[in-house]
Amino acid sequence: MTEKHTETYDVVVVGGGAAGLSAALVLGRARQRTLVVDAGEPRNAPAAHMQGFLTRDGMPPAEFLAIGREEIARYGVELVRDRVVEVANGEDFAVVLADGRTVRARRLVVATGLKDELPAVPGLAERFGRDVLHCPFCHGWEVRDLPFGVLGTAAKSVHQALMVSQWSKDVRFFLHTVAEEELSDEDLRRLAAAGVDVVPGEVAGLVVEDDRLTGVRLADGTTHARSVLFVAPHAVPQTGLLEQLGAELQETPFGAYPVVDPTGLTTVPGVWAAGNAIGFAEQVVHAASGGYRAASAIVGDLLMEDLDAAAQG
Repeated sequence: MTEKHTETYDVVVVGGGAAGLSAALVLGRARQRTLVVDAGEPRNAPAAHMQGFLTRDGMPPAEFLAIGREEIARYGVELVRDRVVEVANGEDFAVVLADGRTVRARRLVVATGLKDELPAVPGLAERFGRDVLHCPFCHGWEVRDLPFGVLGTAAKSVHQALMVSQWSKDVRFFLHTVAEEELSDEDLRRLAAAGVDVVPGEVAGLVVEDDRLTGVRLADGTTHARSVLFVAPHAVPQTGLLEQLGAELQETPFGAYPVVDPTGLTTVPGVWAAGNAIGFAEQVVHAASGGYRAASAIVGDLLMEDLDAAAQG
């Protein structure tokens, strides 16, 4: 491992989203020398606004992060735009950045989030976060009562079709790659009770007019007028650094995530994880809370280590 030069921090936070910045804020206020390494790839970047965060409802994600960066700077927290490419555990943690710089840290917070891989339907990615959506809690109010479509990619897509019926009573569930026989009797009863129309056939593309989604086109050429399409992206957890450190992962229906305690402590001593790094369903408000919990636990952990060292002389 080649080092240009080495600086030592109390904590290095990997990831500058809501979880990482929240952790950094608490750490800075607790007088811990902290570095945030931010690759600048937030999961919610495609969204124009974020919702459901008390006092920040409707704020653009980029504005939220910009304010967060300003807040952590007040407490001496450093932030660099870079990517961590390697970590190693010894007496402390050696953290190698993409530019070749190596820093050391007594503790780590991994807030690297996840990536959403969208179904391979032409035009889907270009409209994601606008009128192609995945979370009704994030966007349902803004598109309420419009004609919804739900793209079926697995049997669990039924749950999404049922959930979005809370925001519109005009919902069509396009089976797409889901075979009709995959739907259970209970699924069919619930879909009928919710008033969701089940549409067999593969989706071939979207109909867009004047930069607005107006329909969903099937492979047989038929078109269904829709203003919104909900999809279920495939979640890809960004756990590479945790795996380098030997953290235990657990399989979930949405990928493998680290085993953590209530504060976010992983199975590797000195390494915490927060935000979407620990689960698919962590919204911005959850991520911020998780970063706070991790940071407060780290402050206590470092303090007790220092006090024990001082007591031993």
